Amino acid sequence: MFDVSPLWVSIRAAVFSTAIEFVAGLFCAHKALRLEGRHAWVLDTVLTLPMVMPPTVTGFFLLVIFGRNGFIGRFTGTTIIFTWQATVLAAAVVSFPLLYRSAKGAMKQVDQDHIWAARTLGFSETKILWRIIVPEAWPGIVAGTALAFARSLGEFGATMMVAGNIPGRTQTIPMAIYFATVGGDMRTAWIWVVVITVVSACSLALMAKFSKEDA
Repeated sequence: MFDVSPLWVSIRAAVFSTAIEFVAGLFCAHKALRLEGRHAWVLDTVLTLPMVMPPTVTGFFLLVIFGRNGFIGRFTGTTIIFTWQATVLAAAVVSFPLLYRSAKGAMKQVDQDHIWAARTLGFSETKILWRIIVPEAWPGIVAGTALAFARSLGEFGATMMVAGNIPGRTQTIPMAIYFATVGGDMRTAWIWVVVITVVSACSLALMAKFSKEDA
């Protein structure tokens, strides 16, 4: 019987990771735009680094930080390594720069007169972000969200490092494709290739449609 669990594991990881990235990405993009000088450069470099590093290197750093003997694992006495939460973590970290960079670029285009007018009316920076900046930068934010979601669906290297390939728990579609191909099961590999291609294309098409309507 064909196992469909990789689809649900992948969708769950992509949805949860994209939700995390959406909030964190908007906050970090807004923060980066308000910083100046060396601090802005350092923050921008750190947040963009996972986009240019090999996913296995990103996975290694996640192991060092969240593993049982890592910084957080040693402090808390627990670990999320080789759990479904690890698939979310890997997908979120690897695809975060796509949303962050898109959001930051869109926010740069927001009319500064609107922001200053809101400040003179006593709006807090958080209120300005969600009431002024996000609505005006929405098309770019939507595009970044679509890219991050599609990238999360296709994440492989970091997921392999921190989540492994546990059927029904951490086996995502890319994992299923890889191990089916290695095992010579080309029929299963082709099925999953078609599925992830269709899902990714549909998500990008829907986001593009919504982005165009809001533009």
